[in-house]
Amino acid sequence: MKDQEKLIKINRALEEIRPFLKKDGGDIALIDFTDTEVLIQFEGNCLSCKINNLTLNIGVKQIIKKYLPEIERVRSID
Repeated sequence: MKDQEKLIKINRALEEIRPFLKKDGGDIALIDFTDTEVLIQFEGNCLSCKINNLTLNIGVKQIIKKYLPEIERVRSID
């Protein structure tokens, strides 16, 4: 799969979770990706949220893997 196709799928995944984050005054941004890893950054209220790690592992990672099963790791930067 080409990088452009992966980018489109990652953005679709982020758009799927974005409404839930925005309800609480947060957001999410794609920073970078490789064949097996996606790097995101939480924004707004998500930065200081005590459960953003849970959101990352249960929400963001699962939705990205739905679009790109080959992704092994989703990380966030501060």
